[in-house]
Order: sequence, then structure tokens, then C-alpha cells
Amino acid sequence: MGDLTNSDYYAKTQRNDGSSNHEGGFGVSVMELRGLMELRGGEAVVKIQEDYGDMDGLCQRLKTSPTEGLTGDVTDLDKRKEVYGENLIPPKKPKTFLQLVWEALQDVTLIILEVAALISLGLSFYQPPGGDSGESCGTAAAGAEDEGEAEAGWIEGAAILLSVVCVVLVTAFNDWSKEKQFRGLQSRIEQEQKFQVVRGAEVIQLPVADIVVGDIAQIKYGDLLPADGVLIQGNDLKIDESSLTGESDHVKKDADRDPMLLSGTHVMEGSGRMLVTAVGVNSQTGIIFTLLGAGEEGEEEKEKEKKVKKQDGAAAMEMQPLKSAEGGEMEEKEKKKANVSKKEKSVLQGKLTKLAVQIGKAGLVMSAITVIILVLYFAVDNFVLQKRPWLTECTPIYVQYFVKFFIIGVTVLVVAVPEGLPLAVTISLAYSVKKMMKDNNLVRHLDACETMGNATAICSDKTGTLTTNRMTAVACYVGDVHYKEIPDPGLLSVKSLDILVNAISLNSAYTTKILPATKEGGLPMQVGNKTECGLLGLVLDLKRDYQPVRNQIPEEKLYKVYTFNSVRKSMSTVIKLPDGSFRMYSKGASEIVLKKCTKILNQEGEPRVFRPRDKDEMVKKVIEPMACDGLRTICVAFRDFPADPEPLWDNESDILNELTAVCVVGIEDPVRPEVPAAIVRCQRAGITVRMVTGDNINTARAIAIKCGIIHPGEDFLCIDGKEFNRRIRNEKGEVEQERMDKVWPKLRVLARSSPTDKHTLVKGIIDSCLTEQRQVVAVTGDGTNDGPALKKADVGFAMGIAGTDVAKEASDIILTDDNFSSIVKAVMWGRNVYDSISKFLQFQLTVNVVAVIVAFTGACITQDSPLKAVQMLWVNLIMDTFASLALATEPPTEALLMRKPYGRNKPLISSTMTKNILGHGIYQLVIIFSLLFVGEQIFDIDSGRNAPLHSPPSEHYTIIFNTFVLMQLFNEINARKIHGERNVFDGIFRNPIFCSIVFGTFAIQIVIVQFGGKPFSCTPLNLEKWGWCTFLGLGELVWGQVIATIPNSKLRFLRGAGQLTKKNEMPGDEDMSEDNEEIDHAERELRRGQVLWFRGLNRIQTQIDVVNTFKSGSSYQGQLRRQSSTTSQNQDIRVVNAFRSSLYEGLEKPDSRPSIHNFMTHPEFRIEDTTTPHIPLIDDTDLEEDPALRMTPQSQAGSEPQSPNKNNNAVDSGINLTIDTTSKSAASSSPASPLHSLETSL
Repeated sequence: MGDLTNSDYYAKTQRNDGSSNHEGGFGVSVMELRGLMELRGGEAVVKIQEDYGDMDGLCQRLKTSPTEGLTGDVTDLDKRKEVYGENLIPPKKPKTFLQLVWEALQDVTLIILEVAALISLGLSFYQPPGGDSGESCGTAAAGAEDEGEAEAGWIEGAAILLSVVCVVLVTAFNDWSKEKQFRGLQSRIEQEQKFQVVRGAEVIQLPVADIVVGDIAQIKYGDLLPADGVLIQGNDLKIDESSLTGESDHVKKDADRDPMLLSGTHVMEGSGRMLVTAVGVNSQTGIIFTLLGAGEEGEEEKEKEKKVKKQDGAAAMEMQPLKSAEGGEMEEKEKKKANVSKKEKSVLQGKLTKLAVQIGKAGLVMSAITVIILVLYFAVDNFVLQKRPWLTECTPIYVQYFVKFFIIGVTVLVVAVPEGLPLAVTISLAYSVKKMMKDNNLVRHLDACETMGNATAICSDKTGTLTTNRMTAVACYVGDVHYKEIPDPGLLSVKSLDILVNAISLNSAYTTKILPATKEGGLPMQVGNKTECGLLGLVLDLKRDYQPVRNQIPEEKLYKVYTFNSVRKSMSTVIKLPDGSFRMYSKGASEIVLKKCTKILNQEGEPRVFRPRDKDEMVKKVIEPMACDGLRTICVAFRDFPADPEPLWDNESDILNELTAVCVVGIEDPVRPEVPAAIVRCQRAGITVRMVTGDNINTARAIAIKCGIIHPGEDFLCIDGKEFNRRIRNEKGEVEQERMDKVWPKLRVLARSSPTDKHTLVKGIIDSCLTEQRQVVAVTGDGTNDGPALKKADVGFAMGIAGTDVAKEASDIILTDDNFSSIVKAVMWGRNVYDSISKFLQFQLTVNVVAVIVAFTGACITQDSPLKAVQMLWVNLIMDTFASLALATEPPTEALLMRKPYGRNKPLISSTMTKNILGHGIYQLVIIFSLLFVGEQIFDIDSGRNAPLHSPPSEHYTIIFNTFVLMQLFNEINARKIHGERNVFDGIFRNPIFCSIVFGTFAIQIVIVQFGGKPFSCTPLNLEKWGWCTFLGLGELVWGQVIATIPNSKLRFLRGAGQLTKKNEMPGDEDMSEDNEEIDHAERELRRGQVLWFRGLNRIQTQIDVVNTFKSGSSYQGQLRRQSSTTSQNQDIRVVNAFRSSLYEGLEKPDSRPSIHNFMTHPEFRIEDTTTPHIPLIDDTDLEEDPALRMTPQSQAGSEPQSPNKNNNAVDSGINLTIDTTSKSAASSSPASPLHSLETSL
């Protein structure tokens, strides 16, 4: 099949060779390019040679230059967009307003109401035959005789329908505006994604959507490829294609062997240039997207894709024996897993779900009891006590009564079920997210915003987050002399200087430059890698220029490049000298590069022997003093190789050895001025800030002291990655939670840490059971290698400026200004969301409790609810929609940062709130029952009790309704404070929405009472009665002060009352599968229709999915993945086994260990708690013990063998996996696993 398609394409190309009949005058058609991109590895190279001669031939056909790119001419670009398409994937059509209305109508409560209203309407038009039947039907018919009144019977049904319409429209409009907001947010994220392209021989940053076929794009470590292309030239390029193939191993790309680069894949190492050959819907990601049904062409595409798959399979078999031919299915499940492994339901949503289930059950029981009591009372009264027969002609009247009872029951339910909760949550989150944009927080997952309020720990990077990320060289050690500031070039030997300048200029990314300042008197602009900018700055300070050196040896002439990665911690470049021999320049972390040096340049610039004891002295005399000043130390070295025999460049451990040291540079990265204050605010708010950095321990400690993370004289730990691993791993190299628990509480600085250490630390803190509350951890990261930790953390912050696309993809919030103080703002907003919801709950539950009790007792004692169905719906509207708007938009205050975080297990309703709810509930009930039973005597009016069917509205009941609403209004002001503050008006004018809603509601209430008439069961009241109603309402504020005076300690019983949500709250040992199971129970209960409003919350989740669907790059396929987890198990085991074998090799020869990314980083970083991440990683940077670190007695104790910890879910080691693979893999599809529970709940 594969061959056939090839010859097919080949024939087509031969046919079209005249190029006259090609589209738009280009030498290649879209279909040919698509055919080309479907090939892999060797096949692709052969195809390019057969059809186009070589890459230059392909560039000529596409009318572009491999070095200078496109000219950038507008007509040419437009023509390319027309012929080859734009780099956009058309978004799924948003739901129309009508669809949203239809969804809102699916709410069970509303359906019940509609049915009740329709029955009521139907029956009100039914006239029983015969005039005399009235007598015989007894109490049932009383009052119905009045003709005018009987005709008004339909009003109640119609009014209920009208209010249902209102609720539906409000909900639908809310969903619609939410969707619109998300689309805006999404397009903003997409616009911010830029890519480096060569146009007219200049490197420019272009928005991804503007890339066209024929562009020459520069790719580097950390990029997410925006289009398909063919590699023209690459250095040590490795790509993670798991988002398309499901294979976790990184694929080496090479212009001669496998030049095909696909959109949506991630660059994990190296750099290079590629010719863009397919964009938008024609790229591989686009094709998959079209299969998702982004249009009618879906069907034809599918056929094509099937062909592709088979042919692709053939190619894949040659290239990677491991990859299955159905790459597609693998990726689907891969993605599915990725989606699961994103955090469990957010804390707040978990608590709300539970609360809703409980309230829903209670409401259902109450309403059922109400209906039963009413029906029984009526039946017993009529047919037993008065011994009336059941007459056929009276049946409709009886039925009408029963319908009335049913409507009363439903109203009790409607009031009991807080439909406003999802609304409040949504409004609050959406409002916060919008405002957080102004505070430089771009929120990608809604719930992250609220989780942030519960954060107890922040693990922050140092460079760029706590510091300014403007590197400047301030000290150096050259030719046996330690200069405290940059020396005059005359003091250095010419030989040393030349080698130094060449080493720095050539052995750094050519995209890194220092440009002149944009403003006068400003600092020069640093472009590219900041550490390299600092070194280039050193070259300029030494009165030399790096550009001429680079012009002499352009990037394509570099013989071999070992790019920087987290395992090497160094970068090396090999050049071929004119005499055919080779020279390699190296630079990297000083203690790592110095370890590999055997010589050092002396004052004359001649190499001399560099013995181990010289190294120790150098560390003590040069590197440590620099590091203690907070400088990052970089060592520059070189090595010469003979031309013959040519070294084996792939044998890295031999090549990167026996170096000659040139100099050690101390680079300063000053602390951001606003950081120390922000850290103080965090510590005051009960949040521990930890610094996790790849830098030297002394540098890290110095910066941590400057920031205020540690204070001299405190009992804290500053350790490096190696010591950290020694303390937390047992003899077998497994991480033990027990050991971890001894380390993390005191740990403040973790230096020289690998990405795995960061992930281990985050996981260790999250899984720890030391504290009664489970720790909620936020992590910042910018590099590709931070992905796993960002995914694992409760909230991942990616850097908007310095961050790679991979990090942004794994994060929840993007810091658009890379500044630590923005994280503090996020904490403030997160706490504000939580408080807003609590305020709303306090208000809502008071209304619920009172309304339900009034409706229930009223109905049972007087056979008629004092609050009519329509009135209840109005109350519902005030307390749901308007109150959620008013209370959810309160702006945050500094006071939020003066208290400790709430923690995961703290009940949603605190004891103060319970006190308020019960207190205000009692006040309102006393008032309403007094009015109900003695109101007619107080106001000297007719009693409204025991009114017959269809009787006109009474003044009595109108006063009750009016007082009830006014009490709610004033209680809304009380609800603004939930911590028992006295001044409830504090800052009320900072929230104009709140004021306008309170006044607006009051105005509408006046209209309803004075002009509502029959539909609202109201009669107009005079001024005096209005005065009394308002007075009783105002009593709420006074009563609020009384409640505030009662100390909580006096009310013991509140302790239990507040624990509404406590039972089976997430257990201390937060095992993910348990969590998911527990959420599953809730979900199952919902399925029984008990929590009718829950769809609202789900809707929020759908909206979040909208965002996910639109995510750029690889996660386009997010919605694709559906498949059983068997393939993934095998694959996981395969990855684990591969890793284990490499690990053992790593133990023998430290440098041979493959890149950490091999097992760690799918762009999706699907870190499942059952697989890879617990594999021990022995830090190979330094296998011998570091004398500088004295062992504390505690750490000695820690290193003795300990009994295995029983409740320890972190001890899953690679070594166990050998024996245990079967049971482990079974776990990933067992019913308890997160994957399974997600599938069932979907």
C-alpha cells in the first residue's frame, strides 16, 4: 500500500513537472506537500532527493531562500495564504443562544415546574358541569363561584411559566457571555504565541497565525512547533512526538536521516532551521482536527487519513520498531490520560458538590412531606371527618386541589435547591479571571484561581521570578588571577583573550544578542538566553565584539553542537579548524565543568596541569566566595582534537572530558525590588515560600537571604539536589515518604536541583500526612523540564516572557510579567473567590432555611403556603441571580492576606457562618410566624389564612411576603462579612454593582407589591404598612450586631453544625484514585436526579473544556483521545523498563545516562501516580560526597535503614516494578483508577 501511494505521488509529480499547471505558479501543490509530510525517516529523504534533487531544490520550487527566507512582500504572502492556506485551524462553532436556552431548560426542577404550571393552566380553564355541584363538593368548591375570580385562575400557571422563562434566559445569557469571554481569552493566548522566522535575511518574531508555507523558521529548545516543515540544518535536535505518535522516546532529527518536523510536537533539545511546508488544516495536527468533524469535508478526510495511517505504519516500522501502526489510537489514549492526570476536582467544587447533594436531599424530603401532609389532611378532612362521597363531577375540582398542593411542594423544592450556587461560582470566577488579567495573571484553568487561595506552599524558581533576569558579568578568574570586577583587557594575555572571546561568541546560541538600548540612557536590550547575554556582555566589556567572530563562522559551519540540557548542565560547540583538526568550546556550571578539566591556562595563556587539589582550592578560593555574593559562576573551557582519526562525536562521556579551563565568570542577577515585600506578605498569609533552583548552593542561599526567604539564625535547610536525594531515598534508591517528611518542613532552598527533584519535592509535599490539612502547593516554572512539576502541583505558574511553550501548556496560570509579586495577587484573588462563595452561601442558606420552614409549616397548618409559587420564584431570583452578582463581585482587600489559608478539609460553612445562618433564620422565622398567626390583629386586617381556592390576594399575606423580601435585602448587607466583623458597611461603595443591585431589587419589590396584583398574589399596601415592613427588615441589621456579640465558644453545638461537608471529606492520605472514586459517588447520586442544579457546575466545566479545545499546538488533540488503557500500560512499562536499564548504566558511568526527558516529558507530562515518576534518579552531577556539606545528626539518622512505611503511597520504585509490573499495569485500568472513574462519569 505504502509503495503504491508513493509511486502514485511520484507519477503525479512527474506529470506536473512543467510547473506551469501548478497552483499560483509555485512548483509544488498542496497535495504533494501533504503527501511529503506523511512520510517519515528514510522514505522522506529519498522522496525529497527523487522529486526535488535536495532541500535547495524544494526551496526553489517554493520560491524561498534557505538562508534569507521569504522577502516578506505582501502580495507574495497573500498568494501563499491563498494557495497553501493560512496557519489557522477554524474553531468549532460556538453554541447558539437557542442551544444554550434548550440546555438550560433541561434542568429537572424547571421541568417539574413547567409540568405543574401546564396542569394548573389546563385545570383552571375546566368548568365543572352543573351549577349545584358546588354544594356537594364541600370545602373544595367554596369561593370558586365568584365569576371574576374563577377567570383569574389561569394567572398563577402563566406566572410560573413566565418566571421559568426568566430563569432560563438568565442562565442561557450567562452561559453565552461566559463562552464569549473564554473565546476572547483564548484568542488572546493565541495572539501571544509568537515564533522566530527569517524574512529578508532578518530574524523576526511573528504571531503563529502569520506563518506561511515557504517561511524559514528558527526552532530551539522548548518550542512548540506551529506548522509542519522539513529540517534544513539542525544541531543535536531531539523532538518529543508523543502528542502525535504516543511514543515517549524522543526522536532524533537530522537533515540527512529524518528531517520531518510535525506541528504540535515539542523541541526537547537542540536548535535548527526548518522550511515550513504545511500550515493550518493541511498540517498533521490540522488533518487530525478535521477528522474531529470541524466541517463537512470530514468524511473525505477520513478516507485519506486511513490511507495515510497504513502508509505511515509502514514507515514507522522501519524507523521505530516500537511504534504501533495505529499511532492514532495511542495518541488518543495518551491524551485521555493527560486529561485525567490534571488535578482532581478543585477543593471548592468538591465541597460545593457535597453541600449541594445534602441540601438537595433535604429539599426533596421536605417537599415530599409537604405534599403528602397536604393531600392526607385534605382527604381525611373531606372524606373521613365529613364523610363525603367522592363524586365524579367533583373530580376535576379535587384534582385542581391536588395540583395546587403539588405546586406548593415544588415551590418548597425550588426554594430549597440553591440553583444560584453554580451561578455564583461562575460569576465569581469569571469576574476574578477578568480582573486577574489586569494583575498580570492569565488564568488558563478556572479552578486554579480558587485553588490558589488555599495554597500553603509556593515552590519558586530563582532566575527571572525572584530576580530580574538581566545577567551581567561582574567578576572573573582568568590566568591565575581573581578579579573582583571586570579587568582592563590590557591585563590579560592576548592568547587567553582570543580563546575566551571565541569560546563565548561561537559557543552560544546565535539567536542570543545584545542590542543597543531603545531609549536614550536605557540599558542595552538582552535578546535570547540571559546567561549567554551576560557572557556576551563580558566580551563587550573586554572591548571586543562577538559579531565578526560569528560572521567568520556562520551557524551552518558549526561542526557539532551539544546543546544545553538539564542533565549536561553545559553546552559545547565543535568547529573545524583550517588545518582539518577540531576544537571544542565548552561552558557550563563551574563545579561541573571544572570536574572535567585536566589543564588550565596560566598568566601567559599557556596550559598547565590542573590537579584535583588545585580544583578544591579553586572551589574554596574562587567559586564559593563568588557564590556567597549571590553570583552565578560559569566556567569556560576548550579542548583540541586531531583531524585523524576523527573522534566518535556520539560518545559524549569521552568527548566532554580532559578539557582546558580558560576562565570562571561570576554573573550577577539582581533581586527584583518588589520581591522581598511580596515574600513578607506571603509569610504573613501563612504561605511558605521555597526556592528551587538549578544554581549553586551558595548563590541560592545568598539570594534567598536577600529575598527574605530565610533569615540568618533560623532553623532551616538549604541543601542541594544530591544531598536531598541522599536524605529521601532508601538503600534501593526509592523515595520514602517517611524520609521526605523529615526533610520538607524545614527545607527552604533546594539548589542544583534537577527537574525530577522538583517533581519529587512537589509530590512529596502534596502526599505528606504530617499536617492535618493536606498541603496545597503552587509551583513556578519556565523551562520545558519544569513541565512534570507544573502538572503535578495544585497550581502551576508558567512565565509568560521567559517561559517555553511546553511550560505554558502544562501550567494553570501564566504570569505575563514573570514577577513573583503577581503570584501574591493571585493568592489574594483566590481567597476572594472562596470568600465570595461563602458570603453567597451564608445569604442563600438563611433564605433557604426560612423559606422552606415557612412554606412547610404554613402548608401543614393552614393548607396553603403563605409564600405563593410566583413569590417564591421572585425570592429565588433575588437570592440567586442578583445576590450572586452582588456578593460575587466584591473586590479583594489586603485583609485577605492577614489570615492563614483555610485548607482542604475545613468545612465550607464555618462556625461563624453557621451562627449567622441560624441566628438570622430564627429572627426571620419569629417575625414571619408572628405575622402569619397574629398579623391580622396587629394590623387590624382580614386574615388570609385558610383562604379558598382562587380567592383574591389578601393584604395579610402581602405584608408577610413584603417583610420577607425586605429582611432578605437587609440581610444581604449582613452577608458581606463572614468573619464576624462589626462594620458590615465597610467598603460598600467600592462595589458599585452591589449598591445598584440592592437599590434595584428594592425598586422592583415596590412595583411588584403595588402593581403585581393577581399574578404575584399581592394587594397594594399603604405607607404605614410599608413603614412597618421596612422597619422589620432593618431589624436584621440590628440583630446582626447582636449575633456578632455572641462568642462562638459559647455555642459548642456549632462545631458540629459547621461540618456539613466534613464527612468523608478527602482523606489525609490523598490518593488520587480514592479521590476520584469519592467524587464518583457524588456523581452517581447526582445521576439519580437529587441534585437538580448540579448541571450548572458541570456547565462551568464544559466552559473550561472550551478553553482546552482551543489550546494551541499539541493539545488540539485533547478531545481526540478515547481508548482503552491497555496500550498505554504496555507502553508505560516499556518506558519504565527502558529507563530502568539506562538507570543502571547510569550508575556505572555517570555521564552516559540519557536525557532525563526520555521518561519524563510527554508534552502532556501524563504523570500518573501509578507509573514512572517514582523511579530513583541518582544525581550524576556529583557522585562523590561533597565535603562542604556536613552531615547533621538528623541526616545521619535519616540514612539508616528504616522499616517500610505502611501508608506510603510514594514508595513505588522502578525496582519494585520488575516484580510488580503486572499488578501495576492492571491498576491503570482498574475501577479505582482515575482513568476508569473518569470514563464512567463521562
